[in-house]
Amino acid sequence: MRKTYGKGAGAVHALRDLSLAFARGSFTAVMGPSGAGKSTFLHCAAGLDRPDAGTVVLGGTDLASLSETDLAILRRERVGFVFQAYNLMSALTVADNITLPLMLADRGPDPQWLDRVVGRVGLADRLDHRPAQLSGGQQQRVAIARALAARPEVVFADEPTGALDTRTARQVLQLLRDIVDGTGQTMIMVTHDPVAASYAHRVVFLADGRYAEETTQPTPEQVAERMTRLGEW
Repeated sequence: MRKTYGKGAGAVHALRDLSLAFARGSFTAVMGPSGAGKSTFLHCAAGLDRPDAGTVVLGGTDLASLSETDLAILRRERVGFVFQAYNLMSALTVADNITLPLMLADRGPDPQWLDRVVGRVGLADRLDHRPAQLSGGQQQRVAIARALAARPEVVFADEPTGALDTRTARQVLQLLRDIVDGTGQTMIMVTHDPVAASYAHRVVFLADGRYAEETTQPTPEQVAERMTRLGEW
């Protein structure tokens, strides 16, 4: 796919003929130097923005064929999001924050799935708490549970541990990996951190809006070395 912002001499080519595929049940980290197109890729892949050319296919559905209304429904029902900012509703309990997307879609939760998700993120004893009563790591766990509540086909995570201290960040990253391995969830994470990327099954590197290379079974050292070859980040 291709995506350009602006026109003429001031045009910025954020994505240049980028073609990627992600296997169901896989955990992929997307990395690259500043300006490589990571955020643009995530926005287009998640249906938050439309590419200028090319297609984005999710589970057999071509997102380009959908109206804005249908695209909003797809994002709500088939895609989960985890961001650096937790984006929790301060007036709601943990339980209500987790099920908010389902309530907005006028859908009841699957009790067995919800219990499984809450158990995996370690929040069973915090469901009646408000976000202000939780640590940063616990709030991010609520955000992860919320992203999983509707059993989405894919979860997109954008720098999900950027606001956390090192120890808490590693706990959250291990949680994401355990969720993928334990439930078959598909996870795509944009990050600048080689340690975070090492929790994924696969790391895809972008440069100047293009696919550069990839590696599997990554280590932090291996990822850092490849990022160094691609330029400063």
